[in-house]
Amino acid sequence: MSGEARHGVDSGDSGDDRNSRSGRTDSRPERVSGENSAPVILSNNPGSFSHSVLAERHPALIRQIREAFPFTPHQQQALDALLEEITGGDIQPLDTSAHDHETWSVLGREHFGRSWFDVPFLWAESFFYRRLLAAIGYFDPRPWHGVDPFAPFKQAELHSSTVDEELGALDELASRPADEQAEALLHASLWGNRADLGFRISAGDTTDSDTTAKLVADDSAVMWSLLTTGAPATVSVVADNAGRELVPDLILIDHLISQGHASDVVLHIKPYPYYVSDATMADVLDCMRRLVRAPGRAGEIGKRLWAAMEAGRLDVRAHPFFCAPLPYKEMPEDLREVFGACALTIMKGDLNYRRLVGDQLWAPTTPFADPTAYFPGPVVALRTLKCDVIVGLSERMLNELEATGREWRTSGTHALIQARR
Repeated sequence: MSGEARHGVDSGDSGDDRNSRSGRTDSRPERVSGENSAPVILSNNPGSFSHSVLAERHPALIRQIREAFPFTPHQQQALDALLEEITGGDIQPLDTSAHDHETWSVLGREHFGRSWFDVPFLWAESFFYRRLLAAIGYFDPRPWHGVDPFAPFKQAELHSSTVDEELGALDELASRPADEQAEALLHASLWGNRADLGFRISAGDTTDSDTTAKLVADDSAVMWSLLTTGAPATVSVVADNAGRELVPDLILIDHLISQGHASDVVLHIKPYPYYVSDATMADVLDCMRRLVRAPGRAGEIGKRLWAAMEAGRLDVRAHPFFCAPLPYKEMPEDLREVFGACALTIMKGDLNYRRLVGDQLWAPTTPFADPTAYFPGPVVALRTLKCDVIVGLSERMLNELEATGREWRTSGTHALIQARR
């Protein structure tokens, strides 16, 4: 059995028992065994961020999706049943007719029949989105097959005047020194995550004029040192959100290729809609067209990216593991080999960060290198903070953040660039 089949939730295989060996059965925060253990995040603490996602964000999302589509009575009933289940019922498995029923039966066998709030937060979020797709018939061989329930939100953002303004700014940037351009493009990719639609649903829009925005860790110098020019090198970019975040990600990718930092780039996306904003192939193509049709420098970048994809220098892949409710520490061997062969892997966004270091309540000063020591190659995390997970802070920075009395971990007003050689 291949590694992809063992862990891919888009597979019909039964999977292995790594999830069961983790022993995640207690409703209390559980400690992971090992030298650098930390409690796994659950959602059963009212007032916590994870509790608010399950109790507020997910119900709100169901209601917004219902309003965005003329769903059939059958689909509406399925969505209503899911809403009732997540707010007061117990976790139910996928229907036995689902193509990945056996896989999820293994991944969820310790969680079915329990409250959504009493299982690991990462698993609960992942399974919610799989159940949401089931409710609308995304995988069914019917007219609604393959319809992205988040597409209206993604499209509205991608074609907004804000994106026009951001693309127009590239013309002025072209006159700046090369190092300033590189820094600007990196930070555009980093802060693009603040456009995360799921985050807005529960927290409201966070604008770029927010003066509280702050970089709490900056290993950008380490990142650039890993991208020496001249030698052929493959860089992996693991995308997070579509739309307003994916556009600057693509622009950064163009910079890496055109400036010789990478001979080719592998862009990893989701094989199907996952979470609210997560990028799929349809989103990549939408963003590429948006760039190609733009005037000025943005259009030039779009044309270069288009040509790079045609030439195979920009390779888009969608491994099923990217929709699995598991940390990257449990990635299958074929994906491990891909990352291990890269000069650098860039992990974008909050979800990838949670999966990279483990969705656990680490001590914030835990060195970033400790929970990522398993990763098969150099890795950089570009992340805007919108959840409780955080490592790699200096004691001084932690004290400064705590002294503000604000919800700096989850507000989206802070970000980080963390690297491990």
